[in-house]
Amino acid sequence: MDSQDHSKRWPLIGREREIITFESSLMDQNGMAFMIYGPAGVGKSRLAEECLTRASSRGFAVGQAIASSAASAVPLGAIAHLLPTGTHLHDPVTAFSTAHKALIGTGKSGSMLLIDDLHLLDATSAVLLRQLMASGAVRLIATIRSDQSASDAVATFQAEGEKVHRSDLSELNEAEVEALLERVLGGTVGRRTVHDLFAASGGNILYLHELVLAALENGAMTHGTEVWEMAPGLVPSSPKLVGLIQARLSGARTTGRVILELLSLCGPVGLEDAEALGSMETLTELERIGLIHTIQSQRRTDVSLAHPLYGEVLRAGIPDGRRQQLLVQQASAIERRGARRRGDPLHVASMRLAATGTADPSLLTQAAILARGAHDYGQVVALLDALPAQHHNTSTLLLKGEALFELGETEQANLVLLEADTPRLPEQEKVAVTFSRTLNLFWGTAQISEALQINRDARKQVTSNAGIEVLKINEGYMLTISGHPSEGTSILQEALKEDASQASDISSWLMGMMMKSTGLSFLGRNAEAIHAAEIAYQAHLSYNDQASIQHPASQKISLTLGLAEAGRLADALRTGESAIAELIEAKTLIPRVWAAFMVARTEWLAGNPASARRWYAESAALARTHRQSGALYQALTGLAASAAALGEIEESRSALEESSLYSSMGLFMGEGRLGEAWYLAAQGQMREARDVLIGAVKMARETGHVNSEGLLLTELARLGGADLAAARLADLAAVCDGDFTPARAHFAAASANGDGDQLVQASDELEQVGANLVAAEAASLAAQIYSQTGRKRSSTAARLRANRLAAKCPGAVTPGLTAGEAPVVLTRREIEVALLAAAGNSSKEIAAALTLSIRTIDNHLLSIYNKLGVKSRSELSGALKMDGSITAD
Repeated sequence: MDSQDHSKRWPLIGREREIITFESSLMDQNGMAFMIYGPAGVGKSRLAEECLTRASSRGFAVGQAIASSAASAVPLGAIAHLLPTGTHLHDPVTAFSTAHKALIGTGKSGSMLLIDDLHLLDATSAVLLRQLMASGAVRLIATIRSDQSASDAVATFQAEGEKVHRSDLSELNEAEVEALLERVLGGTVGRRTVHDLFAASGGNILYLHELVLAALENGAMTHGTEVWEMAPGLVPSSPKLVGLIQARLSGARTTGRVILELLSLCGPVGLEDAEALGSMETLTELERIGLIHTIQSQRRTDVSLAHPLYGEVLRAGIPDGRRQQLLVQQASAIERRGARRRGDPLHVASMRLAATGTADPSLLTQAAILARGAHDYGQVVALLDALPAQHHNTSTLLLKGEALFELGETEQANLVLLEADTPRLPEQEKVAVTFSRTLNLFWGTAQISEALQINRDARKQVTSNAGIEVLKINEGYMLTISGHPSEGTSILQEALKEDASQASDISSWLMGMMMKSTGLSFLGRNAEAIHAAEIAYQAHLSYNDQASIQHPASQKISLTLGLAEAGRLADALRTGESAIAELIEAKTLIPRVWAAFMVARTEWLAGNPASARRWYAESAALARTHRQSGALYQALTGLAASAAALGEIEESRSALEESSLYSSMGLFMGEGRLGEAWYLAAQGQMREARDVLIGAVKMARETGHVNSEGLLLTELARLGGADLAAARLADLAAVCDGDFTPARAHFAAASANGDGDQLVQASDELEQVGANLVAAEAASLAAQIYSQTGRKRSSTAARLRANRLAAKCPGAVTPGLTAGEAPVVLTRREIEVALLAAAGNSSKEIAAALTLSIRTIDNHLLSIYNKLGVKSRSELSGALKMDGSITAD
């Protein structure tokens, strides 16, 4: 799509309640008007037009007028075009009769008028309309600016009391903004992009519209392989948007303008600082007209701009001299008060740097430490870049290297950290540098062997117990994540202190606990994993300002994994999405890659391939941007599986091709082959899909990834290999915590035995943990078995159960899924033949793929055609796509 497409009228999103209110008002026989109140730009006119359209469909004759300041100077100026020529109120009786005849219209339900900006309507029009409404000649839809609602015209209609229905519009919330953007752009929009556009627009639809058009026009908003993303930190603008905001800001007088400029440069300031530039009366007036907000912050009252876009426009118009003056003035004011607040040094340094390009070196260093505590890594780098070279030392280089890593600038981070790793470093600094260097190499560039070797080399030089503890933790977490969960987790359990307060280094302890939780999940020890993650999260909150790694919400990534594997899928999804929201708010990048991946994986386990696809795509997009090759491999293979389960074969193939450019880090061993298996299954190559899964199961088992093995065995059972999976799943159910693995094992055993009653029970167990798609497939298979054995009542009940569960998995197209009420039973061989034929393969090609004769394939096809009521391969493809009731014998 191009920007011109997006400039058309946007769909109505988030106004369902208001539409219901309007529909109800139409049924009120005494109703006279439906009035829509709200600030400028929230979509009052768009909603009013939708209401008018609905009134027309109900049989009303409709008309529309726009009130304005210019038209208000002329009696009947706004509605003159709706009246016969020459209508005026010199003779009120005649004028009313004439207007009544003209406006009552031919609509079977009466007439409905829309008056936009009713608060600007002239008094004459208001009087006439009220008379017409009182007579029942017309009903009214009106929009009113909430900050200008006290006009005579508005008062005229409000006097009708209960006959006037009122709806107050507010800005869209973030979820509504996401829904609107995805409708407008026609695809998934990255969650950070949604957040940034919501924050910039404040949910104001008019501002959002202009921001999106500007971003598309100047290339700030682009559509990658799967996801729309906007460049980070960029607030796009356009002449129209600037004009809208300048008109809004024009209500401020000269002294008020200076206060607004201060707020645009320095963010929220104390009330006393704002008063230093203008009187309390000025501040009160700025708040009344909606340009500032006052906020109570602890024992101090702060003043801030009422909308984030105001700052962008104001800053662009401030002359350099006044900019410098305001910044220095505010920095000096904070210093005079003694910089009492914890963040004051950061604010002072930032202001002085912005004003003069320099600041005191000790202040810059202190400010950089505070910025790291706030996870503002871009600010850390900016402050340290301003630090003169002679003032850099190991600590500042470490600080900068860590910040660059968090920003995804792994190559630059490596150079800075290498510079910090000088010969004959004191042991404590050597340990700290080793921790940061290996962190960057391991996660940033996936140089796992090199990272492990650097850590082992450092262990030869370190003799203190504290240093050895940190390096053991370092080795343990890297082994855990690189394909050795049992060995790595064992090292972590030995090296980690029970309490964070006893740790030699809080950053390594927090990282170790995160990976210990992850490793325990890999090993099926889910209760322990959840406990460790919860302890780590609380400790991270307590020690956040001392930790050099990531954000406390990063601990929720491993917690999401533990909850999911324990069968608490709903809890896992809530935890994962809250982690993403917190990480976006904190502008933390690298953990978001893995948080999105973990939510995607959880959605897959829950049987939501469409949601899984969305999150795998976002994880992949983030991994590309921040050069996280290991995460990119995992996300792309998950994307391939999700797309295939939705019947999107070409998209699945594309993701698989890209994933082949990367390799696994060693975590979730074997799961990287899910995409390949489902891609094959979607094309009817069931035997090949099962062979892929058998190989993947072996990889997971050999590396000790117990939960991954359980997932892969379940997929094998779903694709016709239950007899191959059941025994091992039963073994795993005995060692894995939680209800999930036992439910999977029950499903595989019941499938292998062809036991309908046990399948229904397994379906119930899977539904209880939230695995709706596998639960639907279990019920579907039960329905087929009951049908074949003459248990029609049980078959119907199982079919209804399968339909209900399948409805929770929109878009899913899997061999085991049945959604129709009257099942068409194909044998498993017939399903394989049907899918291969629908994919365009000839009988000869199908025969070769399945090692059967061409005649056998043709016989199978004849049987399939008869069962499905089709006559050709071309009809077969459509039947398979449309008929969700096809199941396997």
